[in-house]
Amino acid sequence: MKNTLILGATTNPSRYAFLAADRLTGYGHEIFPVGIKKGQVFGKDIINDKKVIGNIDTITLYIGARHQSEWYDYILKTKPKRLIFNPGTENMELAQLAKDNSIEPVFACTLVMLSTGQY
Repeated sequence: MKNTLILGATTNPSRYAFLAADRLTGYGHEIFPVGIKKGQVFGKDIINDKKVIGNIDTITLYIGARHQSEWYDYILKTKPKRLIFNPGTENMELAQLAKDNSIEPVFACTLVMLSTGQY
């Protein structure tokens, strides 16, 4: 199973980040929800600081490109194997930074990847 950091985590059940947390947990993946609001998702506190978490396989993005630049250093210091740009989060500048730091950028939907066995 893959340790997955959800960047843009939320307690709002109508948001895709919440659905991703639900599905990732359901498929047995360890989640690390990171967001700006306090709360819990599926038994995990939403992390509100930029303390780097080790041993992360995947970061799945749920924040738009205009808010991502403040997270660039955090993402790169976390050193995931891949960075999933979910629909609406596409950012070629961050994708290039990821490549330059040996992180695979993936333009896809985490929910679809899980449901089709591509995760």
